[in-house]
Amino acid sequence: MSGDETSRFVRLRVEMVVEVGDAEKLTAAALGHIGEDEQMPSEERAHAEAAVQEDAAEALAYLVDPFDLVSQVPGIELTQASWSSEMIDYDPDSPDWETDEDDDGEDDEL
Repeated sequence: MSGDETSRFVRLRVEMVVEVGDAEKLTAAALGHIGEDEQMPSEERAHAEAAVQEDAAEALAYLVDPFDLVSQVPGIELTQASWSSEMIDYDPDSPDWETDEDDDGEDDEL
């Protein structure tokens, strides 16, 4: 690309830490979401239901959709998305929890 050309694609990285205050509500919401998905094959549905009942992180992953984060942003179309969730030990006072720890040394200024 020449200096005048820029890519139309932007990688948006978002990392969040959320606190699960009511795992039963979270699990029930995920099970409801799975139950409403008419496109999901029954074998996959059974696996998904078992997974969300065993792990709050799995339940959250079934409820969070990257498309929902950007669907109302004018002028863009979601091209590709991936996401995951995991249970972690979290200490907000720990120096290990720097907000820019995954940066490659590039400025993210807009």
